[in-house]
Amino acid sequence: MKKLGILAVFAMFFCFGACKKETTPTVIEPQLIFKFVMDSTQTRLNNLGQAAAVKAGNAAQSPQFNAIAAHYIELAPTAFTQLGKGTVIYKGLETTKGGATAILFDSLKSVKSGEAFYSIPLSKVKAGNYEWLRVSLAYQNYNIRLKYTYQNQPYFLNTTIASFIGFNSYLSNIKAKDKTVAVNGNKKQGFWAYEIPAQAPLLANPLSATGDAAGTTVVNPIASSSPIPVGSCVVTGAFEQLLNITDNETKDIIITVSLSTNKSFEWEDLKKDGHYEPAAGEKVVDMGVRGMKVKY
Repeated sequence: MKKLGILAVFAMFFCFGACKKETTPTVIEPQLIFKFVMDSTQTRLNNLGQAAAVKAGNAAQSPQFNAIAAHYIELAPTAFTQLGKGTVIYKGLETTKGGATAILFDSLKSVKSGEAFYSIPLSKVKAGNYEWLRVSLAYQNYNIRLKYTYQNQPYFLNTTIASFIGFNSYLSNIKAKDKTVAVNGNKKQGFWAYEIPAQAPLLANPLSATGDAAGTTVVNPIASSSPIPVGSCVVTGAFEQLLNITDNETKDIIITVSLSTNKSFEWEDLKKDGHYEPAAGEKVVDMGVRGMKVKY
């Protein structure tokens, strides 16, 4: 009887071992990966993709970027492919909570320069040849230098700016650096907020302000054949070499989206000293990126 019990135990262990479910190894698919790089030395372009100097009477800075976010990515086969008729890779969430349709800002992924901002399995990308990339930018966060004059003494302060350049953004609140400000509404392209930390004797607490840029440069070198809607921020750039998706890729394709930040923060220079001084009535006139190069 004792021997039978031992045999039963062995049989039970054998059954468990034989019936153990085989695990299927995880298959990692090749990805199409998009990375942002912010470049202050890249050529400064206008809306049509032509080299452009700072407008007479204005001054500009090349911001130091902290983060950027996109709302839309599209691959376009040719310069005649109309917006939305190419291969749409990504479109962010939108809402009507604030009235008109707007980007749901809280859902956006913000990344630093050099980081991946989106990836998708290559098996989900339509096979074909692509000459152009369209990216709708929605948010920028960067540092600039601001001048503040008090009792004839100038102070130069590091300032963090939250810049909303999407067509329309629903903001529950904004936080340029440390201070949170409630909004709970829609804001059109060009809305910004800045925060100044206490850096001088006159500033006991951080200062903050909001405003609207008079314009936002949105570079599109193929505007004559493939225009974009006014007020959008769909930046267009050509691939340095044709992107060919075969549907048989065995490794990742990493696309580097290099954005020109060359004097991209521009203001009305009333004091003609090249320093941004909002207290003197100097207004922001442009905060769009100044070109896009695309390579892989």
